[in-house]
Amino acid sequence: MTTTAEHPGQIWDAALGQLQLHVTRPNFETWLKNTIGVAYRDGEFVVGAPNAFVAEMLEQRMYSLISRTLESVVKSEVEIRFQVTTTEGESPALHSTGADPAGTEEAPIPQVAAQPSIHRPAPLNPRYVFERFVVGKSNELAHAAATAVSGRPGELYNPLVLYSDVGLGKTHLMHAIGHRAISLGMSLIYSTTEEFTNSYIKAIREGTTDDFRERYRSADLLLLDDVQFLIGKEQTQEGFFHTFNALHMTNRQIVLTSDRPVSALTLLEDRIQSRLAGGLVVDIQPPDVETRIAILRAKAEEMRQDVPDAVLQLLAERIHKNIRELEGSLNKVVALADLTGAPVSIELTRQAVADVVETAAERKIPEGAIVEAVSEHFGVSVEAIKGRKRDKRTAQARQVTMYLLREESQLGLSTIGKMLGGKDHTTVSHGCDRIANQLNVDAQLRRHLINIREALAAY
Repeated sequence: MTTTAEHPGQIWDAALGQLQLHVTRPNFETWLKNTIGVAYRDGEFVVGAPNAFVAEMLEQRMYSLISRTLESVVKSEVEIRFQVTTTEGESPALHSTGADPAGTEEAPIPQVAAQPSIHRPAPLNPRYVFERFVVGKSNELAHAAATAVSGRPGELYNPLVLYSDVGLGKTHLMHAIGHRAISLGMSLIYSTTEEFTNSYIKAIREGTTDDFRERYRSADLLLLDDVQFLIGKEQTQEGFFHTFNALHMTNRQIVLTSDRPVSALTLLEDRIQSRLAGGLVVDIQPPDVETRIAILRAKAEEMRQDVPDAVLQLLAERIHKNIRELEGSLNKVVALADLTGAPVSIELTRQAVADVVETAAERKIPEGAIVEAVSEHFGVSVEAIKGRKRDKRTAQARQVTMYLLREESQLGLSTIGKMLGGKDHTTVSHGCDRIANQLNVDAQLRRHLINIREALAAY
């Protein structure tokens, strides 16, 4: 059977969305991030790699995983061929649009110019700009801080530390700051902590530490991703400390991302931890259902796809922890529609994301189970949660229960109020909003919710 696909870029986007969940972030950034879908014909899928080394590594070490992932997307057996499709210096990151890179109508966003040095920085992703960042309650503080820093680098919040779980937008905001800095004529360095470490070790080994210092300390702006990977690297921490000081003392802006708050980076040297805490540290929480729908709608518009609101609602209700997974699921739905010639519908969406965990409502979790899970987690009786006690612990357990009943079971405010001892809908609304707002700034509350949701996953 001859198979032809008009949009190999969309198919590969869907595959990348799944591969992100199965490989470590450093491996994804190094080997998969800058690849594109080139062609899909007669059962052969061609993957474009930025250079021969990447193509060889994908062929030798990741072929089986990539093959299984692609076959799950196209629903048929597929042979994969890797080829070099870009020249040195070009950024193939346009694959993230879901469209054919050759057919894009948008003007390219300027990239960081290559500079002679002991290592070349990773390019900024052209899709990660402020205009494409969907703002909601979960990320509005981080967005506001990033916007402020990009307008007045080195003057307001220095350093700016953005932290969150994977896939919630901290790297997007970091790159957006970088793009804005470039538009202002500033020089910058963007690097992952892994690249920074490798460069520092290489500089020591080859006796080029002067070049390293000049490289990192001459920029107007330093963007360093995943600072938690400094933990356990004492030699690299020394290099980072002196680089940080040199930049900070001359009012150069420093922006860092982490997967945990600064207070949890306990194995970093105290002097580094203290300097990071001296800036602005901002948390990004998982988006609420309204923001998830807005993200999906923006993604559909970007892909120039007409996706029914009911489909967006279904995806938003099923996926609530990871924006990458959210967008990857939409890519998968669109790719399946392309491959089968079927319209994007609820039925096709259910088929495409059948492996995604369902919401509490769809899994038929009794609402009482949510109340009991909160009760057990906080050590507060169900009767107290439904009662009138207003001590701090009971009030928090009650409001978390309200929030989870709305988010997980999609119950109306009045229904939740009746379940919890006859509370009126304004009380429930206030409780839900209070938890949603606190999630932006309270890491402990965020951990409470993750643990309760994990307890409910057994249903």
